[in-house]
Amino acid sequence: MIEVEHLVKRFKKFPAVDDVSFTARQGEVLGLLGANGAGKSTTMRIISATLKPTSGTVRVSGFDVAHQPNKARRMLGVMPETWGLYGHLNPRDHLIYIGELFNMPRPRLLARVDELIETLQMQEFATRPCKDFSKGMRQKVNLARTLLHEPPNLLLDEPTSGLDVMSSRQVRELVQQLKRTGKTIILSTHVFSEAERMCDRIVIMDRGKKISEGTTSELCAQAGRDTLEEAFVHLIGREDVEVQR
Repeated sequence: MIEVEHLVKRFKKFPAVDDVSFTARQGEVLGLLGANGAGKSTTMRIISATLKPTSGTVRVSGFDVAHQPNKARRMLGVMPETWGLYGHLNPRDHLIYIGELFNMPRPRLLARVDELIETLQMQEFATRPCKDFSKGMRQKVNLARTLLHEPPNLLLDEPTSGLDVMSSRQVRELVQQLKRTGKTIILSTHVFSEAERMCDRIVIMDRGKKISEGTTSELCAQAGRDTLEEAFVHLIGREDVEVQR
């Protein structure tokens, strides 16, 4: 479970996140939906204990990220929207290196690496240096790193960004599998179709604020609209936003 209570983050006087509260429960996918600059990534960075909040509280599996950051991090698998790879290493070496940082037992680590390479269909490039990888290939490696230590909570920031149609579908299916195993998943997106397909509940954010929260049908009912896109525009009260269908 991930609990966010009255979260605030200011950069000088600019409120990047402004009094945001929500709870992501075990075994569900909670979506953060909003345009670029809505505060989604800043919220994710605070949850992952890489950015300190101005005020408010975040708990990951009961651990306060401000006071117990290392314990909270061990309960998390984090996939940022941009995450660099070491160009001279191949995916297999990347995963082994990350697993060693988590002190995973060697036999379990090697078995887990093989499992993820097969699950994410990375066999063809698992031993190739990452320096010339496409964005989609890099995204798969990043997702594998996120899942490696089998954390109970996942933060996925635009997880299908840069992937082709089949790879995007594969990621969506994997997210549903992870949900069925009881993972708590927070997924940030600015794509309506991804939010509708992947998320059990959606938190709409705009200009650092939480605008509304609910299932797709609940949000449509709140706005008196037929589609999530129409509900989103109505609830934020403006149309000058960059989101994708």
